[in-house]
This record gives sequence, structure tokens and C-alpha cells, in this order.
Amino acid sequence: MDAATVDLLVLGGGMAGLSAAARVAAEGGSVVLVEKAERTGGSARFAGFVWTAPTLEELRRVNPDGDPKLAEALIDGFADGIAWIRSLGVECRPPVPVLGFGRGHQVDSNHYLDTCERLIRDRGHEVLTATRTHALLTENGVVKGAECLLPDGSVRRIEATWTLLATGGFQGDPALRAEHIHPRAANIALRANPHSAGDGLALGRAAGAAFGKKDAGFYGHLMPADVSLTDPARFVDLALYYSEHALLFDTTGERFVDETVGDHLTTMALLERPGARGLLVADARVHREWISASYVEGIPGVDKFQLCHRAGARSAVAESLDDFASMPEEWGYPGAVIRDRIKEFNATTTGDGAPAPGRLLDGRPLDEPPFYVVEAAPAITFAFGGLLIDTGAHALSADAAGHRRIPGLLAAGADAGGLYRRAYAGGLAPALVFGLAAAHTALDEAPAPVRP
Repeated sequence: MDAATVDLLVLGGGMAGLSAAARVAAEGGSVVLVEKAERTGGSARFAGFVWTAPTLEELRRVNPDGDPKLAEALIDGFADGIAWIRSLGVECRPPVPVLGFGRGHQVDSNHYLDTCERLIRDRGHEVLTATRTHALLTENGVVKGAECLLPDGSVRRIEATWTLLATGGFQGDPALRAEHIHPRAANIALRANPHSAGDGLALGRAAGAAFGKKDAGFYGHLMPADVSLTDPARFVDLALYYSEHALLFDTTGERFVDETVGDHLTTMALLERPGARGLLVADARVHREWISASYVEGIPGVDKFQLCHRAGARSAVAESLDDFASMPEEWGYPGAVIRDRIKEFNATTTGDGAPAPGRLLDGRPLDEPPFYVVEAAPAITFAFGGLLIDTGAHALSADAAGHRRIPGLLAAGADAGGLYRRAYAGGLAPALVFGLAAAHTALDEAPAPVRP
């Protein structure tokens, strides 16, 4: 294998990388997969749904500023992606609604990822873990593989017709988060594996790849502030999904966003508020219908307020709205102002007025005591900004003549940008679809020569 040129070198062993490598191996191509962690899988091991919008029209509605061609490719490739998962003997449960507008399948992601890795190895191809990529190999502007640092300290030169960047994005690097998302993003919690620290971004840019718009945003969730997320089990257990039916106040005591449009959007909005933290307030109805109930069909409900309280989150139960005036000073919130704003909000739900900001999807009052309060903060799962690609997962250049394909270089998963801009419609689905698109390119195309 050292002397041979493989069809595809995959840098990164998450959802996109394993999907691409396994598909190439399954169809008789040659592949090497390189993963810098001790184990493959990345952040995909913490996710359980492969989903996106059901139609292109719906995806464009919720994500109007994303690349329309990538959006179309995602919708067109979704069914084939699900069929590929099922072809490996991995169960995809019947489709269910997700986030109010989406639709997708619960999948045993660990079974899928491990099956992909086993397929690669069983076909006689290499999976190198605990291996770092030092640099891409280039010749006359064509990417021809990579130079990798093996666990024993030796350097391995791997030549490939195509090289796929699928290292998982840059959310694990505080400095890159501050540069490409928001200055406060350097200090937000990481709701993902720590190994995705911008390796693919650096490698791609060194080869001339273009980076997408700086203000693309990120996908994450509201989590209880100052609670450790080192245990991945907390990524879902403590996520405050119910915020869509609650009210969120910043440190000035004001609402600043329509909470009902989605926890993932509220998370981005909170990052831009003073201190990047706020108080999430729910009443007994919301506790009964959302906090302790199932969020997605097929997932058992748990009382997230109690989980947050036991985890040490700043939290309280107020027996009445007037109790907010007695909020401890050290919390740093004007409790009396928040009390008044809740009363004003409730008045608009029963009168002729409208709350500001509005409430698109849930306009019911929060007037049933007791009231459940948790201090929330944004946490990041992956960034939307990344290397620009086309529908075949080709990495695109940043030259003045316009975006051109960089011969031999592909990108997928969170290393790729352009699909979403301050909107979200699934993470595993794009990784799967564009990982498989990269495999198709590697099997069917030869890199075009660089034009003078």
C-alpha cells in the first residue's frame, strides 16, 4: 500500500469520512482512512437521527441564504443515503417529524459507523487511528495525497488520486471559533468531540481552498450554564430543547428573540447578548408538556429540569411570579423586570396586542405556577462555516477568477461550508450525502489538470 496510489485517501473518520471510505471499498475501489483520535466515529457517535427537510421548498424556506445547489443535492441524495445505511444491515426506523419542519430516521449511529469501519478493513484496506496529517501532497496544483504522522512517530507518505477532508470542522478550537463565529464563541461550551479543531480547514486553505462566509453561524443547543460537558452523555440529557415553549431573558431582563422558531436559532442569538447567558423560564404547563415529555417520537421523556438541577445548574422553582422580585443578587438578573415582562407577555396572549419579539409557533401564556427557571448558555456542536464545495464534494478555490475545483481535493461533513447560513436542517444527513458524493467522485472521475 505504501508504494501504490489509492483511489481515495480519507482524512477524518466521522460520518462523512467513514461513509465515503466504506462506499469506495464496497464498490471495489482502494482507500485509506486516517483518523487522529484513538477511535473512529467522531461526534456522529453522539447523534441518533439522520434527518433533513422533506422537500427542497421547505429547506429553502428555513435556510434561504444557503447555497441552493447544495440544498438541492442534499434533498436529492437523502433517500439514497438512507438506502445505503439499510444496505449495510443497519436499522433505520420509520420516519418521524423533527424540529417541527423536518423529517428523518432514528439510526443506531454507532452500529453504522462500526459497520463502515469493518467493511473497509474486511476489504483489505487500512484504517489508521491516532494518526495526524502533517501536510497535503501537491504537484503542479494537484492534490495527490498526504504526509501523515503515525503513532510511533514515523512519517507515512500516502499517495492518492483523490483526498477527502472530513476532519469534523473547527469547533474544537477556541481561537477559530472566535475568528469565524463571534469573539464570545471562544468561551462557549463544546457539545462535540474535542478532536475537530480545524485540521481540514488548515489543510484545505493551504491548498488554495476557499472558506465560506464568516457569519454563517453554528449549530448547537442551549445548555445549563457553567455545567461541565466532558461526559458526552450530557450532550442530549441536558439540552434545553423545551426553550421553544418557554421565555428566555438576557442579563438586562429583556426578551431578544422569538424562542419558538427553534432552540438551535435561539442558541446563536444568545451568543450575541451580554455575557452570552440568559434565564430560561417555563411554567407548570410547559414542564408537564415539554420539559418532562418526549421531545422526538420514539425517544423516552425525562425531566430535564431535574437533570439540570442535579448537575449543579443555577436553577430554581418559583411558586409565583412575584417571587422573581426576590431573585438572588448574585445571579446578576433584574428579577423584578423579568416578572413584569412575563406579566406583559401573558397580557398580550389574551388581549389584542402582540408580544415583542413575536411568537410564531407557540403564543400561549406562561401563567400556570410554579415556574421553572434555569440559567442557560450556548454550546456548539459544529460550525456552518467551512471550505466551499460543489455538489460532487469538490473543494473550490479562492482565486480571483472565481471558484474552481481544486484537482484531487474533496471536502465533506463539517469541513465543508456553504450549505447552511444561520439555519439548520440536520447534521448527519449532509455528512452522509456529501460523503457518498465524494465516494462517487473518487470512483468515477479523474482530477482535471490545472489550467494555466
